[in-house]
Amino acid sequence: MRVPLNWSSPWLSTRWLPLIGPLLLFGLWELVISAQWVKPVLLPPPGDTLAHLWEVTHTGAIREDFMATLTRTLSAFGIAVAIGVPLGVMLGSSVLAYRSVEFLIDFFRSTPSSALIPLFLLIFGITDVNKIAIAAFAAVLLVLFNSAYGVMNAKKTRVMAAQIMGVSRWHVFKDVMLMESLPQTFVGLRTGVSMALVIVIVAEMFIGSETGLGHRIIDAQQVFNVKDMYTSILITGALGYLLNLAFLLIEQRIVHWSGKA
Repeated sequence: MRVPLNWSSPWLSTRWLPLIGPLLLFGLWELVISAQWVKPVLLPPPGDTLAHLWEVTHTGAIREDFMATLTRTLSAFGIAVAIGVPLGVMLGSSVLAYRSVEFLIDFFRSTPSSALIPLFLLIFGITDVNKIAIAAFAAVLLVLFNSAYGVMNAKKTRVMAAQIMGVSRWHVFKDVMLMESLPQTFVGLRTGVSMALVIVIVAEMFIGSETGLGHRIIDAQQVFNVKDMYTSILITGALGYLLNLAFLLIEQRIVHWSGKA
């Protein structure tokens, strides 16, 4: 006789669903090693990699590189927010103003930021400022674009209702349009912080750097220290996931009405 699944069981609760992805990843990883599809010298077993990850985190061997990457990412993202949100809101409040610069925004947003690294090298040289500047440039376009579209696509019915009730244009903009734009703005913030991290890692790999997870990855690859290379990649992915999760939690607290009528 079949026993029906108890979906109310804590083991089947939705809180455990995020664990399925990592378990599948490490299961596939172990299968690849066991089937000898890839030589262990090129892809160490997941157990060995996780043991090395624990070692470098427990001893603090990776702390300096982790903090360097995190600092550069947050600095670039902070610059992007300070520029992108106000400018996006201003452009979004006037469709004509946005259309006049739409080509420039879409052109640079569609251009791979990594292709502009040589230009930023000429301007800023091989410095931390260069890494932060190129990452901020990549992130600001995403933040600006989403902020502008959030304002432009604010629900017209609520805007019209406020105008009919005689609410001033400033209060319509501040209390209706801005609040309606927040969900789209947070999409830009989450995308922007992820883009900032990606560009910082690329810059650390290919622009002279003595610290950072990107530097650690490329350095481990050059000396064929594959365990440290995969460990650094896993930590980079975990950092990106945690940054995105942090903004999701902030969005849920601030934009708690999103999706409601």
